[in-house]
Amino acid sequence: MSTRLKTGGRRIDRSRPVTFTFNGQQLRGYAGDTLASALLANDRMMMGRSFKYHRPRGVVASGTEEPNALFGIGQGGRFEPNQRATMQELHDGLEAQSQNHWPSLEFDVGEINAHLSRFLPAGFYYKTFLWPRAFWKHVYEPFIRQSAGLGKAPKDRDADTYEHYYHFCDVLVIGGGLAGLAAARAAASGGARVTLLEQEPVLGGRAPVDEGTEGAALVETLAAEIGAMENVTIRTRCMGAGVYDHGYVLGYERLTDHLAHKSGPRHRLWRIRAGQVITATGAIERPLSFAGNDVPGVMLASALRDYLVGFGVSAGDRTVVVTNNDDAYRTALALAGAGLTVPAIVDARHGGAGALGAEAEAAGIRVLKGHGIARVKGRKRVTGVVLCKQVGEGAPVEEIACDAVAMSGGWSPVVHLWSHCGGKLTWDDAQAMFRPDPDRAPTGADGRAFVSCAGAAFGVFDAADVLSQATRAGLTAARAFGKAGEVAAPDAPAAPETNPIEPVWLMPASAGRALRAKAWLDYQNDVKVTDVQLAAQEGFESVEHAKRYTTLGMATDQGKLSNINGLAILSGALDTPIPQVGTTTFRPPYTPVSMGAIAGEARAETFQPLRRSPLHDWHAANGADWEPVGQWRRPYTYLRPGEDRQAAVTREITQTRGALGLLDASTLGKIIVKGPDAGRFMDMMYTNMMSTLKPGRCRYGLMCSENGFLMDDGVVARWDEDTFMCHTTTGGADRIHAHMEEWLQTEWWDWKVWTVNATEQYAQIGVVGPQARAVLQKLGARNIANEDFPFMSFQDHRLAGIEARVYRISFSGELSYEIAVPAGQGLALWKALHEAGAEWNVMPYGTEALHVMRAEKGFIMIGDETDGTVIPQDLNLHWAISKKKDDFIGKRAQQRADMTRPDRWKLIGLETSDGSVLPEGAYALAEGKNANGQRNVQGRVTSTYHSPTLGRGIAMGLVLNGPDRMGETVAFNKVDGSTVPAKIVDPVFYDKEGTKNV
Repeated sequence: MSTRLKTGGRRIDRSRPVTFTFNGQQLRGYAGDTLASALLANDRMMMGRSFKYHRPRGVVASGTEEPNALFGIGQGGRFEPNQRATMQELHDGLEAQSQNHWPSLEFDVGEINAHLSRFLPAGFYYKTFLWPRAFWKHVYEPFIRQSAGLGKAPKDRDADTYEHYYHFCDVLVIGGGLAGLAAARAAASGGARVTLLEQEPVLGGRAPVDEGTEGAALVETLAAEIGAMENVTIRTRCMGAGVYDHGYVLGYERLTDHLAHKSGPRHRLWRIRAGQVITATGAIERPLSFAGNDVPGVMLASALRDYLVGFGVSAGDRTVVVTNNDDAYRTALALAGAGLTVPAIVDARHGGAGALGAEAEAAGIRVLKGHGIARVKGRKRVTGVVLCKQVGEGAPVEEIACDAVAMSGGWSPVVHLWSHCGGKLTWDDAQAMFRPDPDRAPTGADGRAFVSCAGAAFGVFDAADVLSQATRAGLTAARAFGKAGEVAAPDAPAAPETNPIEPVWLMPASAGRALRAKAWLDYQNDVKVTDVQLAAQEGFESVEHAKRYTTLGMATDQGKLSNINGLAILSGALDTPIPQVGTTTFRPPYTPVSMGAIAGEARAETFQPLRRSPLHDWHAANGADWEPVGQWRRPYTYLRPGEDRQAAVTREITQTRGALGLLDASTLGKIIVKGPDAGRFMDMMYTNMMSTLKPGRCRYGLMCSENGFLMDDGVVARWDEDTFMCHTTTGGADRIHAHMEEWLQTEWWDWKVWTVNATEQYAQIGVVGPQARAVLQKLGARNIANEDFPFMSFQDHRLAGIEARVYRISFSGELSYEIAVPAGQGLALWKALHEAGAEWNVMPYGTEALHVMRAEKGFIMIGDETDGTVIPQDLNLHWAISKKKDDFIGKRAQQRADMTRPDRWKLIGLETSDGSVLPEGAYALAEGKNANGQRNVQGRVTSTYHSPTLGRGIAMGLVLNGPDRMGETVAFNKVDGSTVPAKIVDPVFYDKEGTKNV
């Protein structure tokens, strides 16, 4: 049975007992335990059920590679499924529930699948669920949906908070074992800023377990040395989740999962920019493939050693060790040293081990060379093993009673992070593993490698070699910044002489089908050796195809234990060398990251960033009725006591048209485009010519997608020869900036152009109405008469003591200026304008008044007159499309037959005979019905308002051949089924001659 030993356990504090519950039963452990070690200490060998066959499963590993011991942790708003027991630290009150069974862990009706396994081979669903066709909707799909998944999704709102953290360093070291500590020490020795991430709560990796007291002392020394360096940052419980281009790395820190009393954020997502990245992520021990290698009690030899040394827990009283390498002998010696029985070490190699083998035999441990395990006895826990010769089909030669099996098939470097950003691998035949190829390292834009590996992650395992190689890696990384120090590698514990590993992908080598059908590769998804061989037989020769056909490596461990054995079996079935078979793609994150950490603070009311203009508080204090516009909140109107919305909008329009109004235009997008090629770039971005715009002048521009559809519009100002200011719609700033950057980075990467989204850097205030010029003069503007300051130009002025850039542009048809000042000066200018404009009864107006006034002038609004299918020509904007330019984004698309067909709907104005307001979105009805029996349509309303200026309803719309049908009456539908007639008119309803804007 598994139990807690009376002594040992360097990671636990026996003076601090902890209580927790497992499936409702209260158990005890110690501070420092993981959930896995505590369950083993309480003889809870079976911890879950496999996905497909619901076979009993116990813990097999001790780290992030664990595929079996997955639990739902917590209750209510703190419940989280699929948490690894090996990574969950124990705390008082922890509640754990096993998964994927019904009605209980001990008795699961789903286990009937195991008895039907012969009829449920790999890929059976591709063949079974095709017929009869009618079964799919009512039988197959409901069954698949019910069976899918492992844990239960949380039902309550998450009670925790999460955060994102931005960090910069010269050298980032991922992994806090001997290699990581040595690399960080070396990199920091010359003054480089170094950050070290370690996913475990303690530093040292395997050294304290494998190297004993010497290894533990060395870890303490190194940790103390780098911990005292001011230029080193160390974060434990923080995983390196993914490495991306340009030194961008994601870290995932668990802040409170180990605490009984939660306070502060639960998880933190680190967004790191590092000049150099060193992955010292160690290696993962491989299991061996033999019949029954999934029975609870069969564990990795290194994991069994971890539980023994780290937590004082024995997985069994009698443990058989089976291996093809020397490392597993450490486990046998550790067990024997703790007073436990090791009936035999079963070594598949005829030559056995080196110095450790002699030490084991001297300790009285029986060593069987050239042997293997034919099968494991037991169902819910190990009761014994049947041995055989490794070379053969598995004929029994001996049976040994035991309650645990420690297996070791060799080690695979953790190359995931190296591979995330393009690092290539090479097959190391001597060590039977893929390791990083330093000649094909990930490189940055300058062509220099920015990722390197250290220690076991590089395929180096001897402690002295690890320290030496890691030190060189740290110095090399620091040298990239001219900060390489002078530091020698620390002394390492002496390493015993070892014999080479002998690759063993199946035990015994020529096992018959009955044994192969019980030899498991992917523990969670129940993929057997025979499944991979069947995939090869059915033509799935690509490792990626075989993966998807069998689901090998698609479980939550993402193939950390199964992939190398699986591709080796595929290699054998195809009679193709392993390097040619290759590996599947390594994708981030390294292990799952919580959805809460990904979202950070973006939840509930702050699901999207809530953006506020510099004048937001003033608006709120002065009756603003808010409207969401993108991520911004803008005043729809300003309500006064006793007013409804319509009355307030009417008041604002009347005041602005009659005298003076103010608009907070700070939310409009402001993108600066700068560089020697800026004019060239602007010509490609916009449909009209921008490179000919003179400094000090402005031009209205249209921007189309590559499909030719209108996506944004706005006024472009040329600040100087190399600099343009592009004004965009409020909701379009981020999207348009991303659009610009995408083209610069993917198509015109060699153009000398830089873009900056400066939307929040400036407050922008519209001063609108017949008295606009007068109020600016009152604040100190000079020489702004029409002849001195013409329309579509800008000037710099000092207004009320504030340096300002004043644009002479208009979206209302009235005399209008837009004044841009630094965001911090916006409120002061706004108040000064109100004070200066008091004699004209100045008042602010909101977005609805803005929309009504622009519609009165026939100006389009992106999102109203456009819907993703409209081109500039539909809106009668031919004049804004240059005929001189060879190209612009969308030009070729607009030449397609569908874009030039004569029956496209075109922009017009609409007036009802009784002055009523047309329904928004109403369709213009046509004669007849279509094939579906629906009424034919010939257009739609895009914008519709009541105009206080004109005293009646006005509308804009898109209608078939609209500009050619002036004066014609068209019927529009209403929600109640009735229709309303409207006359097609010019879309400019107010001041068509433009006399007001002078």
